[in-house]
Amino acid sequence: MPQLPATPYPAEVRARLDADAKEVLARYPDSRSALLPLLHLVQSEEGYVSRTGMAFCAEALDLTTAEVTAVATFYSMYRRRPSGDYQVGVCTNTLCAVMGGDAIFDTLKEHLDLGNNETTEDGKVTLEHIECNAACDFAPVVMVNWEFFDNQTPQSATQLVDDLIAGRTVEPTRGAPLCSYKETARILAGFPDERPGAVEATGGAGPASLIGLKLAKGEALPKARVVSPRVGQPEDAKPEDAQPHDPSPTEHLSSHDAPQQTSASDPEHPAGPAAEEGE
Repeated sequence: MPQLPATPYPAEVRARLDADAKEVLARYPDSRSALLPLLHLVQSEEGYVSRTGMAFCAEALDLTTAEVTAVATFYSMYRRRPSGDYQVGVCTNTLCAVMGGDAIFDTLKEHLDLGNNETTEDGKVTLEHIECNAACDFAPVVMVNWEFFDNQTPQSATQLVDDLIAGRTVEPTRGAPLCSYKETARILAGFPDERPGAVEATGGAGPASLIGLKLAKGEALPKARVVSPRVGQPEDAKPEDAQPHDPSPTEHLSSHDAPQQTSASDPEHPAGPAAEEGE
């Protein structure tokens, strides 16, 4: 059913947002490019992107509300309904999942009595699963308002949300001190983080990434072995000394180890390999 026009912001809120929007627009030669930061700006006002916020963005950028809605619904960082002061995101992508991310998410759902993207009754915590937090070195990872809490367990994650709900101070593993979701949204809109020490706070890459960087640069690592030796090869054998060998019954034969009969090499079987791999 058609909806009534969005309720406008109160006059004092509108005046403040107009001034902030003018500052954002001044950064871009094409005003349409300012849509993403403006959505963060209105999210910093209400904690989510409301219909009122989208109408404000459309008016500021001379766009239709449909154009603004298309962008606001595409990016998961824009919330479409009221959410908590703290967005607790649990990575459930492959590496974090096998390292315990799935167990953390299941534990928090039961502990908080929430489903995905649901918020506690006191409005403190919104729980969500995230596909990747880009911190695989520290898996499993939980993020609160996009700040890292590394190497988590179900027990530590439970304590984390309990502390957030109780109003106790929690410190991210690395990066800037924690702030509210509205404050985070304003920073993402491009406004300076004026908290003492927040800009200087940072965190380096994890040990696995640093080892990969050294290997990429050709730097020697003590007793490092990238690929395990072939069966029967001496421990000190060099890769160029490796000799072809017949696989043992327990050694898996893949297409990288030996040529297979494919349609190009076996005209009698044009549909694919003549036998199942490993037979």
